[in-house]
Amino acid sequence: MLIRIPPAHHIPEREVTPEALYERRGLFLNRRSFMAAGAAAALAALLPGSRSHAATNPLGSAAKSQWSTDEKLTDMDAVTGYNNFYEFGLDKDDPAKNAQNFRARPWTVEVTGLAARPQVFDVDDLIRRFPLEERIYRLRCVEGWSMVIPWIGFPLAALLREVEPLGAARYVAFETLHDPRQMPGQRRAVLKWPYREGLRLDEAMHDLTLLSVGLYGKLLPNQNGAPIRLVVPWKYGFKSIKSVVRITLTDKEPATSWNLAAPHEYGFYANVNPEVDHPRWSQARERRIGEFFRRPTLMFNGYGDAVAQLYAGMDLGKHF
Repeated sequence: MLIRIPPAHHIPEREVTPEALYERRGLFLNRRSFMAAGAAAALAALLPGSRSHAATNPLGSAAKSQWSTDEKLTDMDAVTGYNNFYEFGLDKDDPAKNAQNFRARPWTVEVTGLAARPQVFDVDDLIRRFPLEERIYRLRCVEGWSMVIPWIGFPLAALLREVEPLGAARYVAFETLHDPRQMPGQRRAVLKWPYREGLRLDEAMHDLTLLSVGLYGKLLPNQNGAPIRLVVPWKYGFKSIKSVVRITLTDKEPATSWNLAAPHEYGFYANVNPEVDHPRWSQARERRIGEFFRRPTLMFNGYGDAVAQLYAGMDLGKHF
């Protein structure tokens, strides 16, 4: 199974996201834009059969997280236009083109398996229930490119505590929606659908592990994994499964899609490690989207101080 590797010049330097759209201190920078947004929300609330934006998208209340990096953000156009999401196509620009009519509402996530209180959660109820944080995380992909993205979400641990994992639970398995009518990439046997991923329970309960419902202050775009996706910043990007519909607590290491497709290339752990090369290319350096020169890859993607203890005593060359 081949992953297409873009040439270094594939993404040109793009214009920085306008301040009118986004900046780190809040979604709106001036009173005029705030009032306009409020008026639009009020008008929507008056329309028959509609729900106000404020009621369904309270992302503006997201607190700034202690986990955030202070590195320069990747341009929003690149984040939303340059994606790996094979359910919508193999080329990096396919998801943005092919996911426009994807229906991300209504949406539920079933959490089941070795849990005392298995439940089905509505994604908008989760957005209202859990305090949201903005976490500016690095994302490092196995092909050698990286981004810095302002995710909005809540720790996966908060959701797992709701279902009360049993003592026998050791792993957490995830599944993406399987709907070839909406996801044209699933009509081809590129992978064994639905897309599957997994974490050890201690990885899943780590505070860095995020369930994201938005980015750049807005609900997740379809091509970025709407309406809810995993973000595990110290692992390669394919671990951060998108459009999640099922989470299962289990006592066995779950099968994962890329490990099933090419086990000698994609291990279960997929920790970012510059010392362990992919069989077909080096992982020692990366290209930050929007930059010309490559930079050294950081162990655990720069989050080693927070997560290295999870792998104490393990051979990271063997358990890749």
